[in-house]
Amino acid sequence: MSYPIDPELTAILEYIPASDFSDPVAMRKNMKEMMQLFGSDTDDRGINIVDTTIPGPAGAPDIPLRIYRPEQLDAITAGLLYIHGGGFAVGDLDSEHSGVVSMCRSLGIVIASVDYRLAPEDPYPAGLEDCYAALQWLHQEAASLGIDSQRIGVRGGSAGGGLAAALALLTRDRNGPSLCFQFLGIPELDDRLNTVSMLEFTDTPLWHRSNAILSWQYYLGDRYQPGAEGVPYTAAPARADIDDLRGLPPAYVSTMEFDPLRDEGIQYALKLLQAGVTTELHSFPGTYHGSEMVLEAAVTKRGTSEGLEALRRGLDLP
Repeated sequence: MSYPIDPELTAILEYIPASDFSDPVAMRKNMKEMMQLFGSDTDDRGINIVDTTIPGPAGAPDIPLRIYRPEQLDAITAGLLYIHGGGFAVGDLDSEHSGVVSMCRSLGIVIASVDYRLAPEDPYPAGLEDCYAALQWLHQEAASLGIDSQRIGVRGGSAGGGLAAALALLTRDRNGPSLCFQFLGIPELDDRLNTVSMLEFTDTPLWHRSNAILSWQYYLGDRYQPGAEGVPYTAAPARADIDDLRGLPPAYVSTMEFDPLRDEGIQYALKLLQAGVTTELHSFPGTYHGSEMVLEAAVTKRGTSEGLEALRRGLDLP
């Protein structure tokens, strides 16, 4: 198909490796190479960055975390748990490092990026439980990190956005550590794969229906059966009814026009609103999944600026 993609976003397409999710190990290698291409010159001056590990869930391995803190921070500030994307099967602490550095500098907050376990080696709920353990740790260490424990939010993109939405549901259900805000960027939310955008976008850049099918197969493991009942909403948040969404923290949801995930993000935002959750929704025109890598494009700059403002409001920053 031919898509009217924003001309500023088309130049990089020839440099992006083929997005074939059939081999997760090869895809991880391709993603590392792509991130090196687009984020190899990260300027981290003024940001204190520490890699550490924290205890994992019972019986699970320790979890790597990367903590970002402005060097000149001299007052209590907000905290953010950052969950990387990658279809539940690829990605690590380095894959979105450049963006996290920029966010830390722009907002003046403490950010903890979590290197959760990946599917298919560790299917649901392994990655989500790692994110929950990281949220618990962030609350426990809030004072030593200079974080106001009442102003801790979560942000994720793509599968990370799906995990962020699931984490908000899980910690509410468990009466666990509080979240004041959830930032769901182009979130992967629905294993049923039956929205219009998911059915139509079979050859879009970076992410398409075939990859989405594999992603959910990897993440759900033995639970995966298209349209099957019994998949919990903490695995696929789009399965939540309106009543299931009540009491969640305010949300910001973004989607891309030519992304198979577009409609599930829009529908989830509408359900949040119908459940009484303050929610901001923006679908960016002419974009595709991952097009925000083109940093100089006008639509990317708008999205970045808007996202930072949403976080400032959600985290109650000056």
